[in-house]
Amino acid sequence: MSNKVSILFTGATGYIGGAVLERLLNHPDFARFQITAVVRSAEKAEKLNKLGVDVVVGSHSDADIVTDLAAKADVVFSIADCDDLTAAQAILDGLKKRFEKTAKKSILIHTVRTLIDNADGAYTYNTIYDDNDIDLIETLPDSALHRHVDLPIVAADKEGYVKTYIILPSMVWGPATGKLVDLGIRKLHSMLIPALVKLGEARGQAGVAGKGLNTWPQIHVDESGSSAPAHGREGYYFGENGHYLTYDLCKAVAVELAARGIGHDTPTAFTEEEYKKDFIISVVGTNARCKASRAKALGWNPKYGNEDLFASVKGVADVTLKN
Repeated sequence: MSNKVSILFTGATGYIGGAVLERLLNHPDFARFQITAVVRSAEKAEKLNKLGVDVVVGSHSDADIVTDLAAKADVVFSIADCDDLTAAQAILDGLKKRFEKTAKKSILIHTVRTLIDNADGAYTYNTIYDDNDIDLIETLPDSALHRHVDLPIVAADKEGYVKTYIILPSMVWGPATGKLVDLGIRKLHSMLIPALVKLGEARGQAGVAGKGLNTWPQIHVDESGSSAPAHGREGYYFGENGHYLTYDLCKAVAVELAARGIGHDTPTAFTEEEYKKDFIISVVGTNARCKASRAKALGWNPKYGNEDLFASVKGVADVTLKN
């Protein structure tokens, strides 16, 4: 019997998933890991295989494949589509089969987007979801965004066949680096800032949703985490190192575009017609408020703040406009 830790990975070629996989590849105990990734691209699969990762070409939504792989896994990283209930259920089905056969509880680490509203840039709301305040999190209705997947995952932990951890990383930023980037496997940047740059270039002026008075938490992609003993109902972990005003981020984009001869250095409000054409504008106008008390109490100490975030826009603009 192998004494290696069997790890199943979905979302390995994404911006966040790639950051997690990169840490596993560089882990001092990497030789003890047996990592299997599910990826769509045969070309990327070949490159991952050369890094010591076993690969199955397919989708995280291929239920039969995912269930079979999960049934063999000690640890599952679910970092693909957080709203795909079919994929999540396939993982849980496999982990349950493993427990029924071996009596061993696997670990499921599932990432999900931060909770948002529909403020359209008009205000900041005062409710801050603290991951140490589970009662507050549970006031969210079952119909709230992402809950249709989160709740079955928490219920699986309660049933007793798996330990579950739900990570909510907020607005992640920073350039991707490492082996996966060098091989062209991983996405270089998160979605939001490149989208704001592209929209600004297309309209000839950086934009902002409404007045930009809404706020979001932020966290750098390479901030290290810590051990996480609490799981199940208490196994929510936010990732944040402060909140930024959306207007300030859009202002940073405007400054960089203006420096390149695109518009002036003050963002203007997106029009109703622009809202209809691009869903990301609606996201730009939302609020997401959270507090990462649990991880910080365990010793996690993120260092990159809002000024670092705004300063990063220059590099994103360079790459985005060049491409």
